Amino acid sequence: MVVHSGGCLCGALRYEAVGDPIQVTICHCRFCQRATGAGHMVEPIFADRNFRLVRGQAAVWVHVSGGSGKQVYVHFCKACGTKLWLSFERFAGAVGVYAGTFDEPDWFAITPENAKQIFTRHARADAVLLPHIAAYAEHAMTNEGVALSPTVYDAPHAVRRGPG
Repeated sequence: MVVHSGGCLCGALRYEAVGDPIQVTICHCRFCQRATGAGHMVEPIFADRNFRLVRGQAAVWVHVSGGSGKQVYVHFCKACGTKLWLSFERFAGAVGVYAGTFDEPDWFAITPENAKQIFTRHARADAVLLPHIAAYAEHAMTNEGVALSPTVYDAPHAVRRGPG
């Protein structure tokens, strides 16, 4: 298996992810916008057994998800503040990595088979959703685990709504 490394801005924390992500989530929720300082978060998801911290000790901040009411654990560097990965009460055994923290942040593919776009209702007014990738106005499933039906666009889709 191929190992992909990453870490924080100051280098105090280093991690390794083994193999390909189980899936890739592109999230447009306000939490992810604030957490990344960007319009959305690209989050490759790994089984926790395929992710390990190899240097340092991460601090953890607990956030209660506005969508599910479940806890999201934000793992970050206490020295420089870089957020590196998330773990979840709702999805035990999964780790979501902040893609930009990989040494090579574009090493994994984003394809119709492995990706989804969520919380598109909260996307920036100038966001463009990817074609052929399942898109959901909110989460991809109900709190009870029932899958919701996505919208799939044949071409890039401009959100084009008023700000706010």
